[in-house]
Amino acid sequence: MALGDQIKSFIKKQFIDVIQWTDQQEGLLAYRYPMQDFEIQNGAKLTVRESQAAMFVNEGRCADVFGPGLYTLGTQTLPVLTNLMNWDKMFASPFKSDVFYFSTRQQVAQRWGTAQAVTIRDKDFGAVRLRAFGVYSWHIENPKMFLTKVSGFGEAYHVADVEPQLRQTIVGRMSDAFAESQIPFLDMAANLVEVGDRIKASVLPVFAELGICLDQFVVENLSLPEELQKFLDTRVGMNMIGNMQQYTQFQVAQSMPIAAANEGGIAGIGVGLGAGLGFGQQFAQAMNPQAQQQQPPQAPPPAPAPAPAPPTAPAAPGAPAAAIAGGVVGAAAVADTKFCVECGQKIARPAKFCPECGKPQQ
Repeated sequence: MALGDQIKSFIKKQFIDVIQWTDQQEGLLAYRYPMQDFEIQNGAKLTVRESQAAMFVNEGRCADVFGPGLYTLGTQTLPVLTNLMNWDKMFASPFKSDVFYFSTRQQVAQRWGTAQAVTIRDKDFGAVRLRAFGVYSWHIENPKMFLTKVSGFGEAYHVADVEPQLRQTIVGRMSDAFAESQIPFLDMAANLVEVGDRIKASVLPVFAELGICLDQFVVENLSLPEELQKFLDTRVGMNMIGNMQQYTQFQVAQSMPIAAANEGGIAGIGVGLGAGLGFGQQFAQAMNPQAQQQQPPQAPPPAPAPAPAPPTAPAAPGAPAAAIAGGVVGAAAVADTKFCVECGQKIARPAKFCPECGKPQQ
């Protein structure tokens, strides 16, 4: 080969006439096209594929940005670079410039979560230590802003390099979103979609400052530490039971038919009913001390008036003292008994239920 041909071949190799990025590695966000000791031929072709963006950088200053398409490089297609270089409109010489490619496709199924429980203020439980996790997706929307604030001018920049910063941003804004919403924890756990929308609205402007668009944000779970979860389970159980006193009365009423069939069962139910009602009231007051403070103490019920003693017949003249005493005892025994309103069985006057048929007495 002649010396002139060798020189022409050498010069031709030093100029780039086609610029494209075909090897997109998984998780690669920004790629610096190799330009060392090379110059871009005027009229060279720039290829930008779908889900890509390309940007020219001259001496650390961002210039023209290109979306998907095929471009012929010149003063017409590089107005910002032309201005930076002070090129004439008729400029047709090779030039040096850095070219960065960006992946603009969505980075899907990115995980986020709280490494430690986050303390928030809840109007039902006070200060609550909350855990949360979920998924989100995003993409590069502004390559210029992403380059200057995130990736820099290195050879390559990956998803793993920016993920820790994004997760910290989400967790920080999550705490603020919870505090601003003032939604109780129980309502949050029941409306995860709404909670996710609130957090997304809080995170969007922060991501936008980095040149990133948050496409989707999902809260998969909200939970409490184990010790608080046990307390919450207890409280939920109490709410399901409702009024403890009414619950105790219901339980006693359910057991009455069984107890009535057993000897002495009704008497046992009477004792159990009194104890159960007392326990239910004390337990309800213990679980709701505010209600206990608000309710004034109830006055004790008035004592029932003693039943009038039946008149005793005058003793017959000459009747022995023993007979008179027997008559008094018999009258007292009659006064202490009555008949069941249902079955007619003789029962004690103070009895509330018939021991034979179990019918309540008026």
